[in-house]
Amino acid sequence: MTATIGVFGQLEDGTEVLSVEIGTGPLRVGLLTWGAVIGDVRLAGGPGPLTLGGPTLGGYRGPMSSFGSLIGPVVNRIRDAEAPIGGRMHRFEANLDGQHTKHGGSRATYKQAWRLIESSPDHALMEIHLPDGLSGFPGNRTIRADYRVTGTRLDMVVIGTTDAPTLMNLANHSYWNLDATDSVAGHLLEIAADRITVNGDDLMVTGEIAPVAGTRHDFRTARRFEPSADNRFDVNYCLGDARRPLSFAARLTGQHGVTMEMWTTEPGLQVFDLGTFDTAPHPGHHGAPYPSFAGIALEAQGWPDAAKHPDWPQIEVTPQQPYHQHTAWVFGQA
Repeated sequence: MTATIGVFGQLEDGTEVLSVEIGTGPLRVGLLTWGAVIGDVRLAGGPGPLTLGGPTLGGYRGPMSSFGSLIGPVVNRIRDAEAPIGGRMHRFEANLDGQHTKHGGSRATYKQAWRLIESSPDHALMEIHLPDGLSGFPGNRTIRADYRVTGTRLDMVVIGTTDAPTLMNLANHSYWNLDATDSVAGHLLEIAADRITVNGDDLMVTGEIAPVAGTRHDFRTARRFEPSADNRFDVNYCLGDARRPLSFAARLTGQHGVTMEMWTTEPGLQVFDLGTFDTAPHPGHHGAPYPSFAGIALEAQGWPDAAKHPDWPQIEVTPQQPYHQHTAWVFGQA
């Protein structure tokens, strides 16, 4: 038996983008082979779609390009579009302000079709190949994303291999709203981190690590998440100083009692409030475009620009030491 598979759209070269639904119990998850997207998550008895997404491929190739996507080979920002690999400085595509690299460049994993390798009613495995030199990153690379639903839990295991030393730091970029409304304000948020990496005015990390105690970034005890134009969030929380066994990272609770626990092997969690987005004219799951602050991104990943900070958790991988991430989301009712 396979997952429920359909054709979601078609690219200019005729490649079909597939929709893949997995989950035979209380949790149903809709995936896309475009960007390895987690496009729709629904819990039995819940208010509706718990993650932001849309009904058309045009939306995901437009303003919703990051929604639910698996972003790599290096998510987040690389200052000055350069970093050392194997002791030698490499230049990458400067696709942010003509100066920096963001989310792996213009041909990154979330801007391409993946191949569905195998599926079952509760499982889907996708794969993408990235050639040597794409957007400046070395190595012929293969990345596999394995999604599996068990009860009310969704697991994502990502494995990346390469034939040359390179950088890998991937993250699922789902936007969550457990109330299925157009505003995430009022959700309770808990984050298992007592430090953040500090950003400059350009949102690039400065190299400083600061405690969250006594600041608006302190979510060690669950409290209301209230983003606004004057209270923006786009920051990396330091979950640990290295990759570790699957560990608790965060808990989100909607105002109607739906809960989501997030567990990961990754040392960082980027929190982004969707404050600069409007998806018009592309509709979301509710038939209308999403406004700013409609969801919250909780992106398990390595720390931003880590390759230039030797004392931070490193993101260099080699043929002998491949990339591996395990992230899980567990849903329930409070």
